[in-house]
Amino acid sequence: MARLSREFYSGNTVETAQNLLGKVLVRQWKGRFLAGRITETEAYIGRCDKACHAYHYRRTARTETLFLAPGHAYIYLIYGMYHCVNVVSAAEGVPQCVLLRSIYPSVGLSVMERRRKRKGIRGLTDGPGKLCMALGISLEDYGADFTGDRIYLLKGEKKLPMKATPRVGVDYAGEDALLPYRFV
Repeated sequence: MARLSREFYSGNTVETAQNLLGKVLVRQWKGRFLAGRITETEAYIGRCDKACHAYHYRRTARTETLFLAPGHAYIYLIYGMYHCVNVVSAAEGVPQCVLLRSIYPSVGLSVMERRRKRKGIRGLTDGPGKLCMALGISLEDYGADFTGDRIYLLKGEKKLPMKATPRVGVDYAGEDALLPYRFV
């Protein structure tokens, strides 16, 4: 399977979120490869999206990566304990991203199980925090280039059937919480 190029990430963010379904997320962690097929994503549309950390072009130390070229990792901590990994998905200076919410593990299952302290695929990587724990993704990976060697995406074998729903956990965003920007 071929790696995704920077151009893949630079289109329309909603379409990128849809097109990431079925792609394979690969993480090189302590000399091991961990991987899984992406099964859930969410799109965040920067300046006009109240659910996006860079709403109204808010630029802080936390959101700085959102303003980089497409294909970089925007990683943040939620609830003071869980990491979430996003792919920057618009032109440099335009803060948009796609949250990787879930993968179906395919390589390195035993390592993921040890990292999560649980057995079996069920419930192992079916949430953004679980995904990051299983793959060892943390703030140390903030700004990583998805076209590099540490974290990257492969094309996958086929496009998966898709359903659009409102995003999860963004009730604070008012009417923007209802946008059908979650793809499963």
